[in-house]
Amino acid sequence: MWIGWIELDLRLGDVHSLKTKRSIVRPIVAEVRRRFQVSVAETDHLDLHRRAGIGASIVAADRAHVVEILDAVEQLVTYHPEVEVLSARRHIGRADD
Repeated sequence: MWIGWIELDLRLGDVHSLKTKRSIVRPIVAEVRRRFQVSVAETDHLDLHRRAGIGASIVAADRAHVVEILDAVEQLVTYHPEVEVLSARRHIGRADD
């Protein structure tokens, strides 16, 4: 069993309230969850208007599938014009590590 996670640090565009921030971040989180069947949530910078952290994780039988899905999650978020990905951290490991 392989376990992988990715954490994306995002800067949001012209956002001046937490309500506006949530209207941008929630649809991205929902789209990632729906398209890739992964666990995903807003995980960081919860009280900042122009920053957000999104984390996603996956469990799969083989490493290649984990890498493929994490790459696709990063690519999907990167293509959203209203956010800029400042950094992406990931970890992939076996359950018996």
